[in-house]
Amino acid sequence: MKGFDPKFADFPDYIIGITKEIWEDRGIATLHRYYAPDIVVRSPGSVVVGNQGVIGATMATLAEFPDRQLLGEDVIWSGTPEEGMLSSHRIYSTATHMGDGVYGKATGTKLRYRILADCHAIDNAINDEWLIRDQGAIVRQLGWEPKDYARDLIAREGGPAACVKPFTPAIDVPGPYKGRGNENEWGARLADLLTRIMGADIAAIGAEYDRAAQVEYPGGISGHGWDAAERFWMGLRAALPSADFEIHHVIGREDPTMPPRAAVRWSLTGKHDGWGSFGKPTGAPVHVMGITHAEFGTLGAAPVRLRREWTLFDETAVWKQILLHEGDA
Repeated sequence: MKGFDPKFADFPDYIIGITKEIWEDRGIATLHRYYAPDIVVRSPGSVVVGNQGVIGATMATLAEFPDRQLLGEDVIWSGTPEEGMLSSHRIYSTATHMGDGVYGKATGTKLRYRILADCHAIDNAINDEWLIRDQGAIVRQLGWEPKDYARDLIAREGGPAACVKPFTPAIDVPGPYKGRGNENEWGARLADLLTRIMGADIAAIGAEYDRAAQVEYPGGISGHGWDAAERFWMGLRAALPSADFEIHHVIGREDPTMPPRAAVRWSLTGKHDGWGSFGKPTGAPVHVMGITHAEFGTLGAAPVRLRREWTLFDETAVWKQILLHEGDA
């Protein structure tokens, strides 16, 4: 890979390799090499600009979860080393809550949760990132409901006026990456499927998902089949029925020894004006940053369908926006 350290065999090896080096091998100082000084990191909970902020957040997380592992499940990517590459990296993380921190006093709880992260890299450094942790899974395992955790976090951050504001387009900071992904049938297929579902075509799930599809959703929820997918997507859309759905990035890939797969980064922006996953409608302005991964395939002569799906957004960031609007923080 031109411009990248020759120890990395390819882009997935680079993404998985530096993740382990930084977090598990304690190579935090390598962030000076692997992250650009002015990197923009967007998560549902905030926007951080600059490598120093990333280093500080990394040390704080490791102080709270010193045995954290980040197991790379997949890297779905597009681009070239010369022009820059975008990875959509899916991680299964294990950690023990051994230190005090943003999640409160140490509990000794062993956690399991996923992360989806879109990272743009060129010349051996990441300079633009979109990061979603399954905060709903984390806080539930620690004994919180996401709404209660969000309320407590607002208070610990100094109250509604002083607290860190969740990410919305209004506070976004433009980064160097302007790409939209690649031209591939599997990315286009997933993007079309999500667009249909968000357009209230819930029947698309029965038509496009395998009857035994495995689905993984926020809150550490694992399910199988059409009913599980319908419950998740219906609950989200019902809570934000008038919100604008937008697709920001689409990648499709066909790689040897892997099923056809896709990664789509998307958002919902509008008002919490319906009954659904977030309870009684409040009219709160809400922005949901989401990423979906999917694998496609077939058993025998049956039509190709979606066989596995992983979708994440941060429930606590949605609740924080609702609570700040209501003044119920």
